[in-house]
Amino acid sequence: MENGTVNGYEMDEKQDRSRSVISIKAILSLLLESVDENNHSRSVISLGMGDPTAHSCFHTTHVAPEAVVDALQSGKFNGYAPPVGLPQTRRAIAEYLSRDLPYKLSSDDVFITSGCTQAIDVALAMLARPGANILLPRPGFPIYELCAAFRHLEVRHFDLLPEKGWEVDLDTIEAIADQNTVAVVIINPGNPCGNVYSYQHLKKIAETAEKLKVLVIADEVYGHLVFGRNPFVPMGVFGSIVPVLTLGSLSKRWVVPGWRLGWFATSDPSGMFRNPKVVERIKKYFDILGGPATFIQAAVPGILELTDEVFFKKTISILKQSSDICFDRLKEIPCISCPYKPEGSMAMMMKLNLSLLEDISDDIDFCFKLAREELVIILPGTAVGLKNWLRITFAADPVALEEALGRVKSFCLRHSKQFE
Repeated sequence: MENGTVNGYEMDEKQDRSRSVISIKAILSLLLESVDENNHSRSVISLGMGDPTAHSCFHTTHVAPEAVVDALQSGKFNGYAPPVGLPQTRRAIAEYLSRDLPYKLSSDDVFITSGCTQAIDVALAMLARPGANILLPRPGFPIYELCAAFRHLEVRHFDLLPEKGWEVDLDTIEAIADQNTVAVVIINPGNPCGNVYSYQHLKKIAETAEKLKVLVIADEVYGHLVFGRNPFVPMGVFGSIVPVLTLGSLSKRWVVPGWRLGWFATSDPSGMFRNPKVVERIKKYFDILGGPATFIQAAVPGILELTDEVFFKKTISILKQSSDICFDRLKEIPCISCPYKPEGSMAMMMKLNLSLLEDISDDIDFCFKLAREELVIILPGTAVGLKNWLRITFAADPVALEEALGRVKSFCLRHSKQFE
């Protein structure tokens, strides 16, 4: 490949839509590169990546590494796993997901993936066909757009409404869907907004999808990480109304993102996904994928069964404390506003008021200057679909969070316009 050509064939911008998608990892790498390496007086504090393991206050339960060690030392899991995952792993995840559903999933409904990112790619690959389109939230998680670009799926956006707790704009969904729409993506608990949808709102989403005859892809990678007024309700609860593809992983709830253990589950009691042709297509696709390490898969049943509620409650307590610090400190900064106090996940959105700032042109300019001057990394909202907004990850040590937000305040004051 050279100069945008592959084997002599030119790939133009229309053919390669992936070039226009901003990757979170790519922009965070650029922000880190912009940091002044000669500034040794302070450490870099990153609030850009949703990896809680970067902070000492977050760690997994002792049950998890013990289960992995047991699997390794047994000597039984050094070979290949079946392409769709170990039977005992699929069964354990089916039982885990069924705890919150009005029906039972079977092991045949669950497929093991290398993290939730691979589950996203599988979902979009299964739905892709010539002329198809998919409905994505704005703001959202840009991996969906990247996967859609590679699968030649047209992307259509519906807005999340900040003034309504980032609820889905259902009127827009009805307006932009057509006979070629294959699915609508719902991320709950919300990334990047920190919202948690109510039972009633999720039911309305399911009824709208059923009316439009499209299925729902439910991204629940932050499932159960909630600390506000709404409990976590899986979209699969409404599987009898509309077929649901549930995507999840161990990464966030168990604080092990590097283990790359995710799943793709068909939450569909009416049985559309049990059609032999559909099952065969999914299985064939998994034949070309590489799943998680076999010994990690083998550890999953023990992890799911033996993790106690104390561990979960401690993680949620830290997240709530950190989100409170974030929300309260940001209220002290005039050029930043937070329309919604986070109630779940590990991230939140905040709006920039550029009219109060001097020599800051947009959210990207803000983030690069902040990185250079204050050694604080925050993700520009453009990366998740909202220009002149910012996404902050509050899954951080409270002391580091206080320090980082103090630096953001200093930066904003230094760049504030002086009014007479």
